[in-house]
Order: sequence, then structure tokens, then C-alpha cells
Amino acid sequence: MTGARVLVTGASSGLGKALTEAFRARGDEVLATDLAEGADLRLDITSDEDWAAAVEHVERTWGGLDVLVNNAGVAGGGRLDVATLDEWQWITEINLFGAVRGTRAFVPMLKRQGSGRIVNVASLAGLVHPGGMASYNAVKAAVVALTETTGHELASYGVSAHVVCPSYFRTNLMSSLRGSDTTLGAVMSKLVDESPTSAEEVAAAVLDGLERGDEVILPDQAARDAYALKVGDRATYNAVMRAQAAKLDRMGRTGGQA
Repeated sequence: MTGARVLVTGASSGLGKALTEAFRARGDEVLATDLAEGADLRLDITSDEDWAAAVEHVERTWGGLDVLVNNAGVAGGGRLDVATLDEWQWITEINLFGAVRGTRAFVPMLKRQGSGRIVNVASLAGLVHPGGMASYNAVKAAVVALTETTGHELASYGVSAHVVCPSYFRTNLMSSLRGSDTTLGAVMSKLVDESPTSAEEVAAAVLDGLERGDEVILPDQAARDAYALKVGDRATYNAVMRAQAAKLDRMGRTGGQA
């Protein structure tokens, strides 16, 4: 599918920028939206007014939309007795309700035109749930559920839904990290910095998955291996997850020493 009209949120950096470049490289028209300077259109994904303005802009400029990419998000998490409820509400408002608002904003247009794709960027954390990351796991799992529901609901209108679930990859996502659990933050930052996978590689895998029509896109080998372990050997998966949780707890009690 080339020559498509595509809207990407969080497009000024990280995976959003890589996706924007990948879509454009194959000949698509992309409306790159973000809060940061340099975007084609300013879009705060927590604002109903900004989403309404984005719909109006797309309608006026293109007369329709082929691909909506709900990519914008933030990093967060924390152990259950460390993360605050304010942190839970912050990450839920952005990572879940950002995708909900975007989907709701464009569904009437997609229904009218009888075609389109909604692509929600979740995370491996939406499928595999390590300790210390309850809020992040929960909102990303909700994005997975939102996507599946969207696909069922809109199938009769010719609209498909796809969720992207990468493992850790090199990006600037950690610059958005907020939370009281500094031990978890240090662990997550290390995993991101040392990942062998780049944002550009994830973006290329996303486009390949969309070409195949994959509803769940696991764009890197680490993500595929982790999910396969959960599905294929739950006892070993549980043992690995619980060992990691125990290690995180020890680090929290000993100032970062495992």
C-alpha cells in the first residue's frame, strides 16, 4: 500500500520520527504531529480540541485518511508500593486515553469512507508483564485490548486495526520518564541504551507487518522470544518474571546493587 495518507502522532523524535521517514520513503504523504517544534501540525493527544483540529485539517487537506498511527507516549512505571496514584493517572491519560481520543476522533471519517487502518503503538509490556511496571503494563495491555476491539468493531466498514508491541529499543523515550521508583528508572534506561535494536529497524518491521496485514506486530526478535516463552512455557516464564521482580526489589533496598 503506497501513496497512502498517513497521520503519525509523536512524530518529532524516536519511533514516531522513524515511522514518518519510513512512510515517506515508500511514497506516502505523512502529516507529522507532535507537541514539539518541527512538526507539521501541533497535536496534544490529551486534548479533544487538538484532535478535532487534526480531523478538520485532514478533511480539508486530503479529504480522508488511510492510516492513523497513535504512536505518542511516555515512559513510566514503578513497584506497586512506590508508584503514586498521580503517576498512574498521568501515564493512563497519555498512553491509553491518547489512543482512545485519536481513535474516536477519526472513526466517523473512516466509517464514511469505508476504508483505513488504525495502528496503535503499544509495547511488549502489553503482552508480557514484568514486575515493577504495573502502570506501564496495564496501560499498554489496555491499548492491545483497545486495538483488538477496534478491529472487530470496524471490520464491516473495511477498516483494520493493528497493534505494535516492541521490546526495548534505542530511542529517546526515557527522556519522558517520570516516577518515584528511581531504581526501576535506572534499569529501564540501561535496557534502552544497551538494546541492539534501533527505532529505524522497528519502523521498517512495522511497515512490513502492515503489508502482511498482521494484527499484532512483534517487530524485534527479543519481543518474539519473550512472547513465545509466555505462550509456550508458562511455568518458565513465571519463574523468569518473578526472579526479575525479586532482583528489582533487592536493588531498591540496597541502593541499586543486585
